[in-house]
Amino acid sequence: MGLGEDLIRRRERVVCRGVGRLSTMTAASAAGAIITDVDGREFIDFASGIGVMTVGHCDEAVVRAIREQAGSLLHTSFHVATYEPYVALCEKLVELFPHGGNARAVLVNTGAEAVENAIKISRQATGRAGVICYTGAFHGRTLMAATLTSKVAYKLGCGPFMPEVYRLPYPARIAHEGLNEDEVVGRELARLRGALKDTVAPDGVAAIIIELVQGEGGFYVAPRAYVEGLREICDEHGIVLIFDEVQTGFCRTGAWGAVEHYGVTPDLSTWAKALGGGLPIAAVVGRGEVMDRVTPGTLGGTYGGNPVACAAGLAAIERMAALDLNARARHVGGVIRARFESMNAQSPWVTEVRGLGAMLAIELCEDGDPGRPAAGAVRDIITHCRDRGLLVISAGVQANVIRTLVPLVITDEQLGAGLDILEKAVLHHTGVTPRFAGHAGGA
Repeated sequence: MGLGEDLIRRRERVVCRGVGRLSTMTAASAAGAIITDVDGREFIDFASGIGVMTVGHCDEAVVRAIREQAGSLLHTSFHVATYEPYVALCEKLVELFPHGGNARAVLVNTGAEAVENAIKISRQATGRAGVICYTGAFHGRTLMAATLTSKVAYKLGCGPFMPEVYRLPYPARIAHEGLNEDEVVGRELARLRGALKDTVAPDGVAAIIIELVQGEGGFYVAPRAYVEGLREICDEHGIVLIFDEVQTGFCRTGAWGAVEHYGVTPDLSTWAKALGGGLPIAAVVGRGEVMDRVTPGTLGGTYGGNPVACAAGLAAIERMAALDLNARARHVGGVIRARFESMNAQSPWVTEVRGLGAMLAIELCEDGDPGRPAAGAVRDIITHCRDRGLLVISAGVQANVIRTLVPLVITDEQLGAGLDILEKAVLHHTGVTPRFAGHAGGA
């Protein structure tokens, strides 16, 4: 028995089975875009710990900041004693995401906590209870976040869920429907206005929360015109508009936030994942006039904004800027999109390429039939890739989407090698003979 098999068996003996396991892969160390398992085997990482390791694994500057902060202050709780790293990180966040000026921030531990707190802020600021969310959404697994999350498999047996939550179809252009983007936008904005008449009164709605690019939902991108219309509707009725940027934030889409692609300012936004450079930290950032209507003591927690995590976050943001990872994301995204378009042209099973920046995915359906999502083929492709040294993960309500969230410090050579493995796996498992034996490099 190898060390990896032994570790998995130990896990199965003591770890609650409710903690999902995507594979039998293990991890002992990592650097840049490479993970090494407990048996010494190396893998090219196309998952980034589900979008976390944007600056790469064990970035030297981030590790150094963690060590230095750990040697001076580990914890006091920000409620008990104010410390500089928390304040400095909030200053940086409101600089990056000004929300119209006079922005405020609060730090918590996870994306789900950020979402929970954004809803609490919205309800206090408006005096209303209702929340509108979308199909395909993923906002976390805590009770309110799980209520907002769409995929049933993530919350089986966890109800009853929170009341006053209403779900609408995500404004995605579905290729097989034959509608253009303008038609989708018109239909879905009309649906929202209709829902405010026949489902929930607008004066009962505290917030609308949306992912500009859906993560777990399959990398659907919200049309700009829809988001502009959403802002108008929220302004018309005094509804708080929340952008969930937990997976899209910090260079992933080729900008500090996906919000920069839209020219629309939300009232609140939620951030996590890449923010901490590998440590758990999250934030809600928002307009001062909304954030300042919250009662003292209703937000926060014992560990929120831990000084070591704050130091890691500040170092990670500094590295993103120094390495110009927004530009790197645009380059990496261009390389991935070109290869995905090649797969789409070669295999009828690859029915759509979608995403933004370096947040890209392909959807697979059996023989190109949208009524037959190819979840089985996706599982086989992911296993095939892992057996050949590439870590990649799925997404989508039907689990038939392969997504890429590569560390943005990945080299062109590593990117090209990983895409070679993925392309060959996709074509092999969809019964297609590749046109080319492979592609040289990633550039």
